[in-house]
Amino acid sequence: MAAQTVFRARRRLGYGRGVSESRSDSFVPNTDELLLNNDQYVEQFADHELALLPRRHLAVVACMDSRMDIFALLGLAHGDAHIIRNAGGVVTDDVIRSLVLSQRLLGTREILLLHHTDCGLQKVVADELMEELEGETGVRPSWSIESFKDPFQDVRQSIRRLQVSPFIAYKEHIRGFVYHVEDGRLVEATL
Repeated sequence: MAAQTVFRARRRLGYGRGVSESRSDSFVPNTDELLLNNDQYVEQFADHELALLPRRHLAVVACMDSRMDIFALLGLAHGDAHIIRNAGGVVTDDVIRSLVLSQRLLGTREILLLHHTDCGLQKVVADELMEELEGETGVRPSWSIESFKDPFQDVRQSIRRLQVSPFIAYKEHIRGFVYHVEDGRLVEATL
């Protein structure tokens, strides 16, 4: 049954309609190759003296989309910022939990929110997916899908969630942007 849910989700996101799709029977796990890559990384490791506290006192909340290289698109180096990622880059209870730890224990004072164009969550019908999951497993998930139609509007909603949260200590420097996957440009989502 899980394969049916994956198939329906991939169809919703446009796979099979001009978007290249790898066949599930040709999948090869990556972990062994990645461990070999890590061996090479260890040989050249230069970050052994990075401080626990991020240099720029910055936390970035971004979508997990693989097209977004957060460090490159913002010109950040290792040790500059905390990067918190999830599907859509939306502010959920777990994001707030991470930001509370980032601010109160690790010294961040600025929050940057990054959504992007052509996000998979713009194509998900949350009620349908929740019903599929419940039908398949017998349990309705306790979490919300947090799908949205307009990434600019959702960034503004995420900013408001942070501003009204009693747990976020530093709210003076919260800004949100939409990353354009077509050309790499950031556009601010002003309130």
